[in-house]
Amino acid sequence: MLMDLKLVVMLVIVVQCYNGNNKVNAIRHPMNDGIPTGMNVLRLHSMDVDDKYHSDVERGHAMDDHLQIHGEKDSTDAHIAHVHAHPSSHMDHMDPSLLVFFFIEDLKVGKTIPIYFPKRDPSFSPHFLPREESNSIPFSLESLPHLLQIFSFPQDSLQAKAMEDTLRECEMKPIKGESKLCATSLESMLDFVDEIFGFHSQVKVLSTTHFTKSTTRLQNYTILKNPEETPAPKMVACHTMPYPYAIFYCHYQESESKVFKVLLEGENGDRADAVAVCHLDTSQWSPNHVSFGVLGIEPGSKTVCHFFPADNLVWIALPSLI
Repeated sequence: MLMDLKLVVMLVIVVQCYNGNNKVNAIRHPMNDGIPTGMNVLRLHSMDVDDKYHSDVERGHAMDDHLQIHGEKDSTDAHIAHVHAHPSSHMDHMDPSLLVFFFIEDLKVGKTIPIYFPKRDPSFSPHFLPREESNSIPFSLESLPHLLQIFSFPQDSLQAKAMEDTLRECEMKPIKGESKLCATSLESMLDFVDEIFGFHSQVKVLSTTHFTKSTTRLQNYTILKNPEETPAPKMVACHTMPYPYAIFYCHYQESESKVFKVLLEGENGDRADAVAVCHLDTSQWSPNHVSFGVLGIEPGSKTVCHFFPADNLVWIALPSLI
């Protein structure tokens, strides 16, 4: 990775994700009310759909409601009812947070797609710790009892369950053709990107941008112009994980993917320049991956695409210098 670009990227991400406080502040004040939890359906290709998963999703929504600022509710429920009145009946009882998947054929001007975008206030999100401080804190499932003591979370709390789920998934073996890392600091994330792309590669980072402020998480969005494909011979996706300080699940898949920027407009006027990734080969994914249930397909049968939330990152190696 080119050094000057690394410094620029570090400055951008530090402004967004790191408030300059040390780990003592993070430990003493772990996001005030707790950790935003809930499963990130994008981060793990091998994730199964089962009763445990659905109970975790419900637990995550309960935590999301608990963490809403000043107890204000958004208009998601009303939009869920409206959105579900239009798609096919198999979506009627689907968890709304799963509505991020679509087919590559849907990427055309005028197409309307129901999409769930989490709306998180960055000022209430966990922040990165410097590498030397994050390295001083254990990060393993075995250390969970000690970690709960450090962060003052009861063993049966929602925060404890969120931490357990994150640590468990971070320790799972990667699927065939996948390289992964749970980055516990900005420096470790950049090191992983360097390892995948090569230390002298030129890279850029993409994220979804919302042009309007809204609390609406689910609604129908219409594609306003032809999606712009970004050449991506290599791509690393980094997804946020529920934890007291910032943790990103970063992974690289050897199979071919396509990356797009898609200009969207919601029914309520919300506009977003969204990052979408299409996976051309899903044959190695678990047959129970949530995307197959949402789209009604089987592994390897069709290209699976999904949108990225604003707090997730897509790193791309530029083709000219690979």
